[in-house]
Amino acid sequence: MANFGGHAIPGTFFLFYGFWLTVKYVLQHYWRTMQLKGRMVMPPFFKKMDYFEGGFQIFASFVGIMVEQFVVDGPHARLYDRETQEWVKLMNWQHSTMYLFFGISGISLVVCTLLKKIPAGVDRVALSLALFVEGFLFYHHLHGRELLDAHIHSLLLVAVFCGSASIMLEVFMRNNVILELFGAGMFILQGSWFYQVGFVLYPLNGDMWDLKLHTNVMFITMCFCWHLAAALLLVTCTVSAVWFTLMRFSVKGRNVEIGMRDASPKSSSQKALLEESDEE
Repeated sequence: MANFGGHAIPGTFFLFYGFWLTVKYVLQHYWRTMQLKGRMVMPPFFKKMDYFEGGFQIFASFVGIMVEQFVVDGPHARLYDRETQEWVKLMNWQHSTMYLFFGISGISLVVCTLLKKIPAGVDRVALSLALFVEGFLFYHHLHGRELLDAHIHSLLLVAVFCGSASIMLEVFMRNNVILELFGAGMFILQGSWFYQVGFVLYPLNGDMWDLKLHTNVMFITMCFCWHLAAALLLVTCTVSAVWFTLMRFSVKGRNVEIGMRDASPKSSSQKALLEESDEE
């Protein structure tokens, strides 16, 4: 992550994942509201979505670990160098550990979807734990850094730990769309903030920020609030777009169904009444 691209790649993942969860949760909530009470067996379509989500997590985690380990100046799976008696690229190892837990989360989601005997909520626990590990590693990732560098990374912990707590609550409060969308919003916030960290620490235009200036810290704190507002706005717009699209298609489906009923053959009693009226 010691460059802009290293922050943009996980940022893109979290942005995509946040939007994916938003659409998924809106679809599930819409389906639940349309069902009769007591009928909560999810259709196969949602299982396919879970398989795709879990597979994507596993694939992205594997790619992240391989990049961190086998990049040109990476540790190449060496943790300790006996010759120099030093740890080898612990930053890369911390990032690999973070990706590992997201991979475990993907595996748990696939297994929970495949096997009905797995207790409900195991996939949520695994995802919450992955976020907690990410925040825990980042918290101990900041020692010895400049003021602005440490501060901009510490703000990332707000999104990470809030998302972890929200997803853990989903274990005990199943199918709560408010909690689900809040967690998705925290993923979007985390993704956009990764981009912000990259722009500040590794600016594309070459204009370096003063990492010791306190006013820069004040601006970045305010900027985080703007990112939070943008994340909530994006979740709201996505929810509205998906919901209105579903409502529009459902109305069309009902109109077609009513039309088919009107065009269906008349019953025998109706036919008899029509014949009598014709004879008269």
